[in-house]
Amino acid sequence: MSGSGLGAAGIDTSVPNVARIYDYMLGGKDNFATDREAAQQLLAAVPHIAGIVRDNRSFIGRVVRFLTAEAGIRQFLDLGAGLPTRDCVHETAQAITPDARVVYVDNDPVVCSHGQALLGSRDGIAVVPGDLRDPGGILRHPQVTGLLDFSRPVAVLCAAVLHFVPDDDKPHEIIAAYRDHLAPGSYLAITHGTTATPEEDPRGDVESVTSVYQRASASLHVRPLPEIERFFDGFEILDPGVVWMAEWRPDPGVPSAAPPESLRGGVGRKPAS
Repeated sequence: MSGSGLGAAGIDTSVPNVARIYDYMLGGKDNFATDREAAQQLLAAVPHIAGIVRDNRSFIGRVVRFLTAEAGIRQFLDLGAGLPTRDCVHETAQAITPDARVVYVDNDPVVCSHGQALLGSRDGIAVVPGDLRDPGGILRHPQVTGLLDFSRPVAVLCAAVLHFVPDDDKPHEIIAAYRDHLAPGSYLAITHGTTATPEEDPRGDVESVTSVYQRASASLHVRPLPEIERFFDGFEILDPGVVWMAEWRPDPGVPSAAPPESLRGGVGRKPAS
């Protein structure tokens, strides 16, 4: 894609979009010139950021394999999903259990339209327009309720998305609303940007990345570890806890694509009440 200003359906292609920057970092084609420029600025400031993006996808892959193969989960709600790229949730889950059902949710119209075109009318998969900050609207959406049975366990995935929700929008209350709608035995998986000490971030990578995202469709709001762990209130956090995402049950012999101190990641299970 290329161009600037208002594109199809009134999409403002002059403002870098978080999902499309992410798509570019993964080698995708569904992005505009302004998204690529922002991505290049990120790469110039933090050369290993593309590796962080790949590690984030790897984390989600490990989580989905665990949830499908070991925890028996057959339903996934992927919030702020971005484009369904290679090794995406439905491919990973359905490779283990073909009856797995996945709903992707994103608030970017380009992501939704192209995601719908890429997936077509495949059974058990839907791409739904929606903003994760509106849990009531998402949980009542007819495509969501038509595909997911919330009387049974569902895995909610929030990969590299909650750090784009400012504190004023009360992100912990938002996640609590999803939690309260989930059946016991459901799961929550999160990756999230974190604050860092000078020893952990000697080059000031966090500040550099935050500066670039201030000019994008959503600003970055990194949080300290205790604030990330708060998202799991009401869940039992699985071992090894909320850790650097590359350290969450890594695949033997598979190195991370970036320094391990990048995003925090964790998985929680809703216990029986």
